[in-house]
Amino acid sequence: MYKNARILFLLLSFLPGMVFSQSASSRGQISGWMTGGEDNFPVSQLGYRYIPELTIEMPLPEGLYLDSQIALNSYGSSELENGEDPVNEADIKPYRIWARLSGSRFELRAGLQKINFGSAALFRPVKWFDHVDPRDPLELTDGVYGVLGRYYFQNNTNIWLWGLYGNENIKGWETSPTAEKTLEPGGRIQVPFAIGEAALSFHHRKADYTGSQILSAMSDDENVIENSYAFDIKLDAVTGMWLEAAVTHRDSDIDFMKYSTMWTIGTDYTFNTGNGLNILCEYFSASGGENVFDDTSSIRSQFIGAQGVYPFSLLDRVSVIYYYDITNNDNYISVQWQRVYDSWTINISGFLNPDAGGSISGSSGITAAGNGFQIMTIYNY
Repeated sequence: MYKNARILFLLLSFLPGMVFSQSASSRGQISGWMTGGEDNFPVSQLGYRYIPELTIEMPLPEGLYLDSQIALNSYGSSELENGEDPVNEADIKPYRIWARLSGSRFELRAGLQKINFGSAALFRPVKWFDHVDPRDPLELTDGVYGVLGRYYFQNNTNIWLWGLYGNENIKGWETSPTAEKTLEPGGRIQVPFAIGEAALSFHHRKADYTGSQILSAMSDDENVIENSYAFDIKLDAVTGMWLEAAVTHRDSDIDFMKYSTMWTIGTDYTFNTGNGLNILCEYFSASGGENVFDDTSSIRSQFIGAQGVYPFSLLDRVSVIYYYDITNNDNYISVQWQRVYDSWTINISGFLNPDAGGSISGSSGITAAGNGFQIMTIYNY
């Protein structure tokens, strides 16, 4: 925490010079929540979060544009166990720090940024760089350090190229961190057509098995090359339909780690009922083994998911998310009511989850395992 605070202090010290003679604007988000569980009723967790954001913009000659964003993530929470002292946690860290040069058909962005893509909604095989959880009202995720370039052709075909560097934490579906001082290159090409769009993606990295106690104990290798390949397609016909699939190959001496295969197929439709009821369904499969399609592997997961969203008015909407874990015969249910004003949002949710498997994304820091409820208030300025 203190290391992050020093970094932020030095960063903020330079802001007056950065803002001078340029257009700058600021905004932010303040949220607070209370979570209650059946084992710790009425309150099992209290927390707050403050994300201030500064945007600096400057037009350049030749139709170019330069802008940058600086956002911090400060938060604190208190876990309350019956009959025990509270467990408190607090931190402040960079959330987004990037600069971007853009033109009419391209953009080049460098720094701490959010990179995500793909067609799936609930189960995302190409969740390579983020931890967004659809059940999280804040939709938070830590960023990644790197450079991202995108070019858009006249027919809306677009090419992405990126290079990540200096990311110590585990990203997306990773099981071990990236080796220090190594570059992670990758790219994506996305092509539109009459009723949708399709894309191919690639990412390369060197995994550090010493960062995982389990993998380091099983493998003689310290660093392992990983290459990930993905295909996703989305169609907009009578219903929305999509397919997203990803394969990761590892040069590993652990047989079940050599290949990881994930794929999701989904559909959604908005029914002409009242104000419009949207129903979304997905099937997800993940497996690992010596081959790409290794049905004999014990490393296998299968999920069915559904989401229903109904707006009762301009201010109120209710959403229900249901996951069924076919492999372990577990059910996950989340029901949320949300009221949105100009600056304020009130979110009340209830959840029924397995005791060990229902926590919302680690980027959020909100505990939602077991059965319980959550009340959250969000203020945007």
